[in-house]
Amino acid sequence: MNIERLRAYLHTLPHVVETVQFGGLVFWVGDKALGGKMFAWALLEQDSTRTRVLAYPAGPERYHELLEIEGLIPAPYLARIFWVAAERWDVFRNAEWEQELQTAHTLTYEKLPARTRATLDLPATQQKRLINERKKLLASKAKKPRSRKKV
Repeated sequence: MNIERLRAYLHTLPHVVETVQFGGLVFWVGDKALGGKMFAWALLEQDSTRTRVLAYPAGPERYHELLEIEGLIPAPYLARIFWVAAERWDVFRNAEWEQELQTAHTLTYEKLPARTRATLDLPATQQKRLINERKKLLASKAKKPRSRKKV
């Protein structure tokens, strides 16, 4: 597995959106403006302080089992919600990576609120309209000065 193959595979899964954040590529189940959730994070560049290539949710059932595999560690900042991080791409074969990431996608999709899942089932044109409306709303809220309450 490598970053190009990872991107190609993840974009075959339903409702996947990719963003560049946190020094890497973040893959979401649904656009975050619609309430989507992150399900994979791949670092774009390696350095001596970051020894991982990919982080994803394992779920509480498989978390401890996966940590027994050499090359998988608790994901920094995300271990409390059962995410693991791979230190290198050869931890799994390509087919095993695909299975792990499919499971991470499914776990994340199932945690989405029913309203968000219903929105993801809308046609793409309606989704884009909702995303644009949501972004305009958030932008207008960011421009308004916040009033302070007197105590």
